[in-house]
Amino acid sequence: MAAAAGESGCRPVGNPEEVIMAIGRGEVFHELFPAVPVPFGRSGQIDEAALARYAAWMAEQTIGGVAVWAHTGRGLYLTDQERETVLRAWRRAMPAGRLVIAAAGAALGEPGVAEALNSARAMAWQAADLGADALLVHPPVAFRDRPDCETVLLDYHATIAEAGLPLVLFYLYEAAGGISYSLKILAELLARPEVIGIKIATLDRVMTCQDIARQVKEQAPSKLVITGEDRFLGYSLMCGAEAALIGMAAACTGLQAELLRSYWTGQADRFLALSAAVDDLAQNTFLAPMEGYIQRMLWCLVHHGIIPAEAACDPWGPELEAAEFDRIRACLGRVGKEDG
Repeated sequence: MAAAAGESGCRPVGNPEEVIMAIGRGEVFHELFPAVPVPFGRSGQIDEAALARYAAWMAEQTIGGVAVWAHTGRGLYLTDQERETVLRAWRRAMPAGRLVIAAAGAALGEPGVAEALNSARAMAWQAADLGADALLVHPPVAFRDRPDCETVLLDYHATIAEAGLPLVLFYLYEAAGGISYSLKILAELLARPEVIGIKIATLDRVMTCQDIARQVKEQAPSKLVITGEDRFLGYSLMCGAEAALIGMAAACTGLQAELLRSYWTGQADRFLALSAAVDDLAQNTFLAPMEGYIQRMLWCLVHHGIIPAEAACDPWGPELEAAEFDRIRACLGRVGKEDG
């Protein structure tokens, strides 16, 4: 069991083989988990009032829970205190039965393997102490070019597993800070008992998405394929995705929840109609510069009246042209979403 939030000291390292899974396949299967951004004010501080309002709105959506501290939530950039503020806000807002999945990984710029593993361990334990239900494993991009990368990757996931929570693996395209895990490494990671599934986010590498989904079905059928494919969400379901954990669902959440439901319940006509709207949204939010998608999702929330414009700042994103703000407004009008 995780220690209570705020306890000092390190909790004992458990044996992953003995971990009693707090959640499993059933709690994630056919569910949507928005990867939520953090509303920052122009001062560079979290706008806690906007965060609370956003979390309350999201709690009313048809979702299985949320993912915090992920790429969309700038988890590797946040301070320990900022991460605590974010996770506590979402834990308070989520009704009983809704999950809070927290991403965990090595701090950016760590100079060596030992330091990176220590920072990943600390982030995982912080998530557990604050009441997270599972961990999404940030790919350790610092290890990407090491000759011993595969060995270190196994150590890295084992270190994060010490926190005693179920793990969701994360195959993220390299341009966003991911690593192209080999099929061999994926097989070893999927075999770990605490792993409940893998999030696939390849952006424009459809063949890779297909290959990984097929590998999971053939080699680890008890593990979930979780789509993170914002730019081809509908097709990723056809590839075998059984749940979704996506940044695009940070806004227009109801639209995407209905898309998933229509596919999984066999409503083909409804699925095709919704796919066109979701693809329109993706093409106007997930485009170059790709790191700007977080700002664009915050702007979606502004247009829907969920957060104020002054809380829609991404301190680490690229500067976007003002015309994009208006283009997103027009897109939202086309997809016809008011989300609650």
